[in-house]
Amino acid sequence: MRLRTPQGAVRWHRAARTLAHRPAPARPSRRTQLLALVAVLDEAVAAQTPADEAVAACGEPGPVSRRTARMCSRQSSTLHRLRTRLQDLELTEPDLQRAQAQAARLLAYDLWMLRESLDLAFTLRPGPRTEAARLRLNGLGRHADDLRRLRDDLHGEAG
Repeated sequence: MRLRTPQGAVRWHRAARTLAHRPAPARPSRRTQLLALVAVLDEAVAAQTPADEAVAACGEPGPVSRRTARMCSRQSSTLHRLRTRLQDLELTEPDLQRAQAQAARLLAYDLWMLRESLDLAFTLRPGPRTEAARLRLNGLGRHADDLRRLRDDLHGEAG
């Protein structure tokens, strides 16, 4: 264990005082935060079209192609990156934080749908129930619409 010398303690206190007197960085304006959130949601909504097509392709009758598996994998990576970017936004406004959390949940659902679609399409234990569930796949569904509505509402607020 290293003991502090009186000189070391004095230096430490000076450094702490200097840091304490520095002004806090200015937080971004509400508009700046809103525009950053809308920009990520624009990309997320655009990414939903190919993700929706990938999920629907897993539900088409007949054998599922490797191309479909690659498409699901690419879309999953894209949505995961967008969800991470969304969660990394440092929003301070409570209503924008709620919108951010809702959008993150909706993107999590899209990611879950892609994974489940792949699991059904490329199951190790094919059976009539699994095949029936796979054939009912037709896209991302209502959650994609919810994300679009959330983005549109925020666009309206942004002007």
